[in-house]
Amino acid sequence: MVEAKSSQNPALRLEASSRGAAVLDLPEEVPATPVHPAPSVAGSRPKKKLIRRRQADRSQALRRAFQVAFLLLNLWIGVEFYLFVRHYELGGTGPYPSRPGGIAGWLPIAGLMNLKYFLLTGVVPKIHAPAMYLLVAFLLVSLAWSKSFCSWLCPVGTLSEALWKAGRKLFKRNWRLPRWLDLPLRSLKYLLLALFLYAVGSMPPAAIAAFMQGPYGLVADVKMLNFFRYLSQTAAVVIVALVVLSIFIQNFWCRYLCPYGALMGLAAVFSPAKIRRNAEVCIDCAKCAKACPALLPVDNRAVIRSLECTSCLECVAVCPAQGALHFGGSRRKALAPRWVAAGIAAVFLAIVIYAKWAGHWESPIPDELNRQLIPRAQEFGHP
Repeated sequence: MVEAKSSQNPALRLEASSRGAAVLDLPEEVPATPVHPAPSVAGSRPKKKLIRRRQADRSQALRRAFQVAFLLLNLWIGVEFYLFVRHYELGGTGPYPSRPGGIAGWLPIAGLMNLKYFLLTGVVPKIHAPAMYLLVAFLLVSLAWSKSFCSWLCPVGTLSEALWKAGRKLFKRNWRLPRWLDLPLRSLKYLLLALFLYAVGSMPPAAIAAFMQGPYGLVADVKMLNFFRYLSQTAAVVIVALVVLSIFIQNFWCRYLCPYGALMGLAAVFSPAKIRRNAEVCIDCAKCAKACPALLPVDNRAVIRSLECTSCLECVAVCPAQGALHFGGSRRKALAPRWVAAGIAAVFLAIVIYAKWAGHWESPIPDELNRQLIPRAQEFGHP
């Protein structure tokens, strides 16, 4: 037998058998190196099987119907109020519609003031009482179904959404501000809200009553209308700038400047209804995060608790996996969009109907006082 020892590894021995075949002999004390299959992509999670949704999502069609209906309602209220004001400006000639109570919904500060007055005195204020009732209705909606007022009812939110979607169609994209700028700008709406809350909070009930019953308070809604009728150059430039910014940046006004939305967001903190993700069936496609108008990382959160979430359900609408994403009060039980819509409508209508039944919806300002104040509304400054 001929034996050759390897110069590189003495443990390996090459033997020639009687048939001339070479045999590689590994000693038993040398362990074999285990072989592990390498992952296809470093750090990637195993791909889950997609179980497609059994039913098509119709939440966005339902939400758009609510947006259009509420926008048309506000336009009708605006036209009726304009005719009401013009009747007195023309010296009592022309059509004479009644003062629509819903116009007070555009006076959120009056709503805050009246709500404080009611909570401290137990008496419903007579001037601009609908502002308080509508504020309560929208707060209840936010407490029950998170910040849904902003994406289901608010006419400004509807217009803002239409603008950024138009911008996406025209320019194939929307722009996102860098994080170092986005975060401080988002705080502006809370600073504005804090200023309003401080101003209202510092007023005792007697001061609130005096303000509401003074000339400025009596025609606050008329002055709001005249702001848009007789738009100053500065105001026009600001509005045009907001429109342009809203085309390029999603929900610019709502995201950075709206104090009313900030208030609804604070109320929504206490709402049990949230966007919830089931990681067990989520296929990690990230379509939800791409669809979110608030730019939230829906795809890697179990529950969306951000104050920016408006419960628009766009993330739920695009999710392809059955049971992966839903809106509801528990991890497993989803709240169907039709019940969200029915609940919002029920709260809104119940509050309005109660206010009318209680006699708090119609304005108690005498006709003669309207004749004196409305034509001179621009003369009254803030006290």
